[in-house]
Amino acid sequence: MRANRVFLIVLDSVGIGELPDAARFGDAGSNTLKSCSKSEKFHLPNLGALGLFNIDGVTCGEKTDAPQAAFARLSEKSNGKDTTVGHWEIAGVVSERPLPTFPEGFPADFLARFSETVGRGVLCNKPYSGTEVIADYGEEHLKTGDLIVYTSADSVFQIAAHEDVVPVGELYKICETARGMLTDELAVGRVIARPFTGVPGHFTRTANRHDFALSPPGETVLDRLSAAGKTVYSVGKIADIFNGRGVTKAVRTKNNAEGADAALRAMAEDFTGLCFVNLVDFDMLYGHRNDVDGYAAALTYFDSRLPELLAALRADDVLMLTADHGCDPGTPSTDHSREYIPFLVVGVGIAPGNLGTLHGFDRIGRAVEKLLSGEMGEEFVL
Repeated sequence: MRANRVFLIVLDSVGIGELPDAARFGDAGSNTLKSCSKSEKFHLPNLGALGLFNIDGVTCGEKTDAPQAAFARLSEKSNGKDTTVGHWEIAGVVSERPLPTFPEGFPADFLARFSETVGRGVLCNKPYSGTEVIADYGEEHLKTGDLIVYTSADSVFQIAAHEDVVPVGELYKICETARGMLTDELAVGRVIARPFTGVPGHFTRTANRHDFALSPPGETVLDRLSAAGKTVYSVGKIADIFNGRGVTKAVRTKNNAEGADAALRAMAEDFTGLCFVNLVDFDMLYGHRNDVDGYAAALTYFDSRLPELLAALRADDVLMLTADHGCDPGTPSTDHSREYIPFLVVGVGIAPGNLGTLHGFDRIGRAVEKLLSGEMGEEFVL
């Protein structure tokens, strides 16, 4: 079995139920998909036809007697539940130590050095919701020009700034500076630029977000594929997550609609290798804001685009759908959740059916390599 192209789409944060160790992460009872299924806006006939609701442990939706995909439930090896760690594991790098988090904010001496280096003061320095932090500190930021620095339960250093006060280009340079300074015990997974616009009482985050990630600590599937002369096509924030390493072509997108459009354009191109796609709206716009209806509607939208993606596959292509963690909008928490992820795969030579519950997101990356090298054998094995 050999594929010419693999299209790997990550539905960011679409978890399917708590992992056995979820309580250790404060996530007992989390189930992103099930929470969304309670909304009237939840309608996933195409994902259901592939076999999403047939996956082990999924208790929502209607199972099909004739699933069109091979499917599995995967548990995480890494000690974390964030985007960086999840994607790295998909690509073959397991993180045994969690990336550092700062529930009490970042050290004062670091912020003093950072402030002096970039020439601007700092506001907040607490874990905060991204929309609430600009509502609470945005007016002071407008008056002072100080940067709104905040974090979350994840390993992130986020900087919010009004585009009229700190132009986007300057904000990116400030984030690059922070990325270079956040080393050793301060080496967070991502520094994130969070531009916003508007007036007090009506501030809105823009689509000019940009992530500045750590490079993976080990060799990834992306590294090996690109070294072998294959295309590694990034759509969305994949290139950011891997700090550009192993990526041969990158297309940035601002939302799920653009991501689906970019994936379809990639499918129309001629290349051999991997197209790695992240669709971020589920997590960024709805999971972190506890918006069950919004999350459900976003899932329904993706489901409506799925027939286009399936129709665009060539005879020797493979399409994989998965996630990187959970972000249950139906729990009090606004942070990521430690959950199983779904895996659905269709394409050349792949027989539909249940692959079971398997340990390790890294199985996905290994399967991609085997498919592209012809080492998979006659039967698809995850």
